[in-house]
Amino acid sequence: MVGQRVTDMTLDELKALIAREIEQRMVMWPRPYDPRTPQEILDSIDRNMWTPPPGSPPTLEMLREDRDR
Repeated sequence: MVGQRVTDMTLDELKALIAREIEQRMVMWPRPYDPRTPQEILDSIDRNMWTPPPGSPPTLEMLREDRDR
């Protein structure tokens, strides 16, 4: 398949190429082990969530301001 163009591949060949590439990248960049349970992670997110100060503009308004600059 070396030098083969994507447009010339069958669907199965393309899927195999994508699967190999994903597998290779996952091996190169392994995720660090996190011993916490999913619930512990969610609880941590809740504890560390930022709350805007009272009187802050709504998120949509801030996005519109950034867009209009």
